[in-house]
Amino acid sequence: MARLVYLILSLFLVLGLKAQDKVSFQTSDSLEVVAHLYEIDPSYPYIILYHQSGYSKGEFKEIAISLLKLKYNCLAVDLRFGKGVKSIPNETSVNAKKSHIVSSMYDSRLDIKASIEYAFERSGKEVLLLGSSFSGTLALLEAKLNPKVKAVIAYSPGEFFRNEFLIHDELDGMEKPVYIAGSQLEYPYLKRLTKLVPKNNLVVFQPQNASGKHGAKALWKEDKVSKEYWLSLLMFINNLQ
Repeated sequence: MARLVYLILSLFLVLGLKAQDKVSFQTSDSLEVVAHLYEIDPSYPYIILYHQSGYSKGEFKEIAISLLKLKYNCLAVDLRFGKGVKSIPNETSVNAKKSHIVSSMYDSRLDIKASIEYAFERSGKEVLLLGSSFSGTLALLEAKLNPKVKAVIAYSPGEFFRNEFLIHDELDGMEKPVYIAGSQLEYPYLKRLTKLVPKNNLVVFQPQNASGKHGAKALWKEDKVSKEYWLSLLMFINNLQ
């Protein structure tokens, strides 16, 4: 508990942590995926960060720095389905267009698979996945199937892929820790969506003091209840130790 309190108090402090490096790796369909690597210790495990529709790795410009304080490295990935946010363009999307590679939401699952391999090879440790909106859904699916994933965090996931799969059904019997968060409006839907996840593996969070936001931008400092989201997330991650 003392460690958790310390993390909460220090979460929003700038401690001069290492800035990100730009890295790239290839998918099974030969797309060059671009990501920001935040590495403070090669021996630490990774949290891999995936943006929402229309965004880029810039969604995690502030978030990643805070996550580093939990003794995790971070990899913020440009999925092929996106444009940009916080003045940071989506370079994977640009690469997909240049190479005439399909760049649908569903094809972003190949970027997720490749990022897991990249992070796992660097540390040799199971990774955590953190997805936002559509990528949260893909992260949940990959977490269930991939033995290199320890746990999954999904902000505002949903049934974005009805022509391919229903995440409600795919989550049946999920054996890994699952953290779900959304706005107050989304909360009843998220409870139904994750009904088949064993209760001992599941946390579903909604803020209490304001409506909250869709996706991982709920963690941005400018959101009035971001500290509520952060406290809940820290408790989940702390329990994984």
